[in-house]
Amino acid sequence: MNDRVARFTALVTSQPENPLFRFSLAQALDDAGQPAAAAQHYQICADARADWMMPRVLLGKALLRTGKPGDRAAARPVLEEALALAIAQDHQDPAIELSGLLASLD
Repeated sequence: MNDRVARFTALVTSQPENPLFRFSLAQALDDAGQPAAAAQHYQICADARADWMMPRVLLGKALLRTGKPGDRAAARPVLEEALALAIAQDHQDPAIELSGLLASLD
């Protein structure tokens, strides 16, 4: 376990309801090449706030990288939800990126 993962694991253990600690742990796991583990934490963050776009963006991307057959299909609705939030919140660059990701799934 690298230092960043260890640090955020300890913070999540001490405050499991803190979505920012959990989001940071998910990013650390993702950066450490553990997309499946990261996806679990991104999902918890997405569930914590209906309007939080970034956990959905990163969850969708992580699901695409796990290599598990069902995860690729599971990524589509997550990315679609992230795109809807990006459009609603006027985040143009993420909307463009998400549109491209979704088109590549076809």
